Amino acid sequence: MSTRDVVIPAGRHALYELHRYSPAIRSNGLLFVSGQVGSRPDGSPEPQLDEQVRLAFRNLNAILAEAGCSFADVIDVTVFMVNPQEHFERAWAVAAEYWGEAPYPTATAIGVTWLSGFQFEIKVIAKLPEAFARSTR
Repeated sequence: MSTRDVVIPAGRHALYELHRYSPAIRSNGLLFVSGQVGSRPDGSPEPQLDEQVRLAFRNLNAILAEAGCSFADVIDVTVFMVNPQEHFERAWAVAAEYWGEAPYPTATAIGVTWLSGFQFEIKVIAKLPEAFARSTR
């Protein structure tokens, strides 16, 4: 049986422990990052949508950095939004602040009815740099 190669950023444990999941897992040269929300260190949501999206990206970037990569290494993005008909354009404009230049990763946006008090969640798959691409089997 293989052991999960978990990536945990410093100081971000409240939601991971509360809901029993790993922030990210390295496997076969890829980094699979769990959905990141605009949560404060205690796990509570940032109330304002624009700031919630920014905080979700900061939380995501902390995990990417801990694994030795950045958003430039992201190859696939899935975004979840509550009430996308109202929030998509605003959230996507804020996301562009973090997106970088083309070529862009693949992206899928999904409208949902519930995100445990949050309005926006982002999960990604990134290609790990060779120096950080430990594989677990």
